[in-house]
Amino acid sequence: MTQSTMRLTVNGKTHDVDAAPDTALLYVLRNDLALNGPKYGCGLGECGACAVLIDDVAARSCVIPIEGCAGRDIVTLEGLGSREHPDPVQQAFIREQAAQCGYCLNGMIITTKALLLRSPQPSEDEVLEALRHHLCRCGAHIEIMRAAMRAAGHVVEAQA
Repeated sequence: MTQSTMRLTVNGKTHDVDAAPDTALLYVLRNDLALNGPKYGCGLGECGACAVLIDDVAARSCVIPIEGCAGRDIVTLEGLGSREHPDPVQQAFIREQAAQCGYCLNGMIITTKALLLRSPQPSEDEVLEALRHHLCRCGAHIEIMRAAMRAAGHVVEAQA
């Protein structure tokens, strides 16, 4: 497919990108815009490491062609907050130390943010359902779940 220029809005900024329309959004974000929050995991939309918000909905950027993203609001992990002022979801993950290697965290944080945008006070079952299709190979699921619940306004005490 031939390249063309497409206009994408990412983290509130407009970018003109020269790429084939069927190029995966993940490649444009990482290679052209130097946004490294979304990770390449499986390349099949299965693991969730590449998640971004598109119009406030979590989406797997490794399988979404950029032609479908023009005119939509794309937010990456970098667009949620900064080191000085992290988003409340990011702050909850920091507070709960919900990382081991950190590779899956982009998807976990983005998906938690999307859940909270549509359901500001989700139940534990809703959080579990939202995160169930994200893979964490390190086994930090307990800390990740605690962080997501904290972000949702539920303070969960550690189990002995």
